[in-house]
Amino acid sequence: MPYTTLISAEQLQTLMRSDTPPCILDCRMRLGQPEAGISLFQQGHIPGAAHADLETRLVGKRTPQTGRHPLPERDTLAASLAALGLNANQQLVVYDDQGGAMAARLWWMARWAGHAEVAVLDGGLQAWTELGGESEDSVRAHPPGNFVLGPPLVQWLEPDELAKALESDSVTLIDARSNERFRGVTEPHDPVAGHIPGAVNVPFAENLTADGRFKPVDALLERYQPLLDTSRPPVAMCGSGITACHTLLALEHAGLAKGRLFVGSWSEWITDPARPVAQDG
Repeated sequence: MPYTTLISAEQLQTLMRSDTPPCILDCRMRLGQPEAGISLFQQGHIPGAAHADLETRLVGKRTPQTGRHPLPERDTLAASLAALGLNANQQLVVYDDQGGAMAARLWWMARWAGHAEVAVLDGGLQAWTELGGESEDSVRAHPPGNFVLGPPLVQWLEPDELAKALESDSVTLIDARSNERFRGVTEPHDPVAGHIPGAVNVPFAENLTADGRFKPVDALLERYQPLLDTSRPPVAMCGSGITACHTLLALEHAGLAKGRLFVGSWSEWITDPARPVAQDG
């Protein structure tokens, strides 16, 4: 049975001892610090993992019209996943050290490339360490896998598509940023503060318990179900399309409607001064 949303540290250990070990990718990164991810990886990681660089490698070309983390071309992404060692139909496990905030982006991207068997390590590297999992600091050479691009398993929106959907009130836009950023009180990453009018704010951190694991399904249902309407499917956004994937992961893990990703998110929305901005701060 493949894991398609979350996998526990215990389940990962069992899987690593099986005849069909997973491909493990370390997604640790720090926004705006391109070298931080590989530095953390070199200090120690789950044995056999490869470093998946979401800040500089697994990202598209940035332009004045894109957000901070545009998507790469799908065939480029597929080639990168294969180069990191992923095989077709192999279980992929992605992890970070921020409650899945970064790993969830690669969870979404792998599905966008057509790979269904992908799960985020619940609790991340901390959960692995607490269980007594080993660590290594050597950087192994990974033989390339045979993964090839498949039909996308997820959907996403461009800014103009989102604007039309909001105008027709046909989506529920969920903003995963902190409440302070949503209200426009502070904005550490982008030149304009605030939010898209009509969005509702559910910070991704509310998906997690104090130890960085996802809350039980009942708690996720209690938080998200009142926001959802079958006639207005969810669209998730954040600052640059990273932590929005955490929202989509929470929705899917709870068995709720599959949402769409506004990839460019706030950082792309504000590239056009004609697009409306709301502030509550």
